[in-house]
Amino acid sequence: MPYPHLPWLDAGVDFPPIESAWSSESPAPGLLAAGDELNANVLLRAYRQGIFPWFSEGQPVLWWSTHPRMVLLPQDFTWPLSLRKQIRSLLKRGQLNIRMDTDFMAVMQACAQSPRPGQSGTWISPAMQSAYASLHQQGHAHSVETWWDKELVGGLYLVNVGGMVFGESMFSRRSNASKIALAALVAFCLVNRLPMIDCQQETDHLASLGARPWPRADFLCQLDALVDQDPPAWRFEPDHWTCVFGT
Repeated sequence: MPYPHLPWLDAGVDFPPIESAWSSESPAPGLLAAGDELNANVLLRAYRQGIFPWFSEGQPVLWWSTHPRMVLLPQDFTWPLSLRKQIRSLLKRGQLNIRMDTDFMAVMQACAQSPRPGQSGTWISPAMQSAYASLHQQGHAHSVETWWDKELVGGLYLVNVGGMVFGESMFSRRSNASKIALAALVAFCLVNRLPMIDCQQETDHLASLGARPWPRADFLCQLDALVDQDPPAWRFEPDHWTCVFGT
């Protein structure tokens, strides 16, 4: 089928209406616009509207608003018994330490070196890393880090605007290290009453962890209610596990 029209965003130009994103019948469902501007300010403006960048090296900056939208409610996170046992065991032996924002760039770079299943390369280009590093410096991008025997072995990075959390990418160098980071993020969200983690695109892996597809209109309605709230202090405390495991 022929490609629909794709708006080009010059610097400072507003995003087109969300409803104009390419439909499920198009070659790239959810694609909204293209451009060449990528910096912390345009990222923040995009996330506040439920828009995110995703493009490969050599492409223009591609902006997306997918329908449906994959969403993880923290209370719906799937806790495999084996993961619970592993976290308990590591904590008991003093081998596990969850940190936030101690090395944001190391986490981003590790994610860039860990292509998603079915992909031969990464979408986390040097330009993406630079833009999100600036967003981190502004206090809107954060890392959740799995430190195992004092070594960074897994983690994820995310964007936070108000009371809204946008998950971006994960990496793992030891068994379940990325899942442990996600579990820690879920515990943090439960403690801080952050009701929703945006996972962007629907995958079987995310579904296995409890994420579910939402109609875009429902997602945007919830987003609009959250982005102007006060953000949490991004510090992980050991007692955050209490909301999951009890005392």
